[in-house]
Amino acid sequence: MKNIALVVILALSFLTSCKEEKKQTEETPVAKKEISEDLKWSERMALSEIKRFPDPRLLDFRDKPKWSYTNGLVLQAMSKVYEKTNNQKLYDYIYDYANRMINEDGSIETYKLSNYNLDMIKSGDAIYYLYNKKPEPRFKKAMDTLHKQLEGMPTTSEGGYWHKKVYPNQMWLDGVYMAEPFHAKYTKSFMDGDEAQKMYDKIVLQFDLIEKHSRDPETGLYYHGWDESKEQKWANKQTGLSQNFWSRGMGWYGMALVDVLDYLPENHPGHARIVKFLNQYAEAIVKYQDKKTGTWYQVLNLPEREGNYLEATGTSMFTYTLTKGVNKGYLPKMYLNNAKKAFQGILDEFITVEENGVVNLNKCCGVAGLGGNPYRDGTFEYYIGEIIRSNDPKGTGPFIMAALELDK
Repeated sequence: MKNIALVVILALSFLTSCKEEKKQTEETPVAKKEISEDLKWSERMALSEIKRFPDPRLLDFRDKPKWSYTNGLVLQAMSKVYEKTNNQKLYDYIYDYANRMINEDGSIETYKLSNYNLDMIKSGDAIYYLYNKKPEPRFKKAMDTLHKQLEGMPTTSEGGYWHKKVYPNQMWLDGVYMAEPFHAKYTKSFMDGDEAQKMYDKIVLQFDLIEKHSRDPETGLYYHGWDESKEQKWANKQTGLSQNFWSRGMGWYGMALVDVLDYLPENHPGHARIVKFLNQYAEAIVKYQDKKTGTWYQVLNLPEREGNYLEATGTSMFTYTLTKGVNKGYLPKMYLNNAKKAFQGILDEFITVEENGVVNLNKCCGVAGLGGNPYRDGTFEYYIGEIIRSNDPKGTGPFIMAALELDK
């Protein structure tokens, strides 16, 4: 009898604990995904950026608001997602940046024209987008200021914009992307006749000079910087060129090539030239695409060298450039295979998704430049030694645009 009683007690105890467990499970809801996996990668990343940086002025891990190219890059990418999805949250986020950074008189917070810094032009793309949606006079005044900066930029002897006033006589690959797509759309919308023609000539000249000075005829790759004076410690004393082929530097240039063509008139002689430059560029970069992963290395042509790594921002930029180039009919269709392989490589190598659905892009080179203080010497060791971080906007923006072009 004792044994039977013990079995009954144990059975009752087991049933009670099962009920308790069930009750607890019912009371503990499964963590709800804030960002649905059913959305396309472009929208998922755009919403992840908003979650990471609720204040668009603080994009790029800032502790105080700044007018900067990284904001413009991500917001421009978001504007393209908004056009596809009509997700009001995206439009409101873009508007919030412009609304809080541009005063009623059109002056731009934290911006200083006299710095003559090409990086400061990029956010003009987001303002141009908003102005075409809702033409507020202050937005036009802000764009006029950016145009005025470009008109007054100090230049090399041949008319190539210095990257910044603090970097005299230097053209960098980055600068062409920062300035020329905006300048082309500004010219198309607000200028005409001889004035517009002169401006288009000036825009095309920037590409012509990069091709003339920065392209390596042997590999087809482009050196990050060129110093006309040959005075910089990073510059080759014969050519004025920096030493290495940096992935993101070339990524900026590729995006400049495909984006400027949207606004450069087809009958301008520079249009066909830029399409030719783009084809040479595509031919060169696919040679250095990693066969196994489909991604690209931080220093493009030295995959075997110790310390070099597969890098997310340059890879995202190349993916966007190739896909858009094919979609627009500038590049042969075969490059779509390279782009698809690259995008799959990004998902496999760089993307992680948190429990709440937030998407991360890992293995981004945080920053790289030439000269300055502390001095950046452009060596291989310099490029691989810069900070590597997740969710750098110089990667998330191009990732969004690449995903959209591939419609993933």
